[in-house]
Amino acid sequence: MNIKLETILFIFFGITTLLSFVWIIKTEKRLKRFFAGKKAKDLEESIKILEENISKLKSEKEIIEKKIIEINQKLKKSIRGLETIRFNPFPDQGSNQSFAVGMVNEDGDGVVFSSLYSRERMSVFAKPIKNGKSEYELTSEEKNVLDKAKI
Repeated sequence: MNIKLETILFIFFGITTLLSFVWIIKTEKRLKRFFAGKKAKDLEESIKILEENISKLKSEKEIIEKKIIEINQKLKKSIRGLETIRFNPFPDQGSNQSFAVGMVNEDGDGVVFSSLYSRERMSVFAKPIKNGKSEYELTSEEKNVLDKAKI
């Protein structure tokens, strides 16, 4: 009976040792793969390198966030609404050769260009827009194009 118990214990410890050896080999392979191509020689050094990289990423992220805010502020000032209409201001002459173009940003600032075409001459007008309004009187076509250009 003692021989059987000793044999079972010997087999048990043998299997345990074999499994431990396999586990150590797998862990060693993983660590070698982890350190392969890296400057670090041990785990502590790798962690320090990763920590430095994370702090660099954080500082770069802050810079990028500031740039995104700056870009959004510039974008707010750029032309966002654009509309063009053609019309005939003189029904007895020509066709829809006259036009009005409205360009505004998110704040409602921009310009309205209009052109009046007749057989004798062509006139072009530019009227600045501030907060969706102009200090100059707008024609119905210019008001229409401005309303359509608003975001």
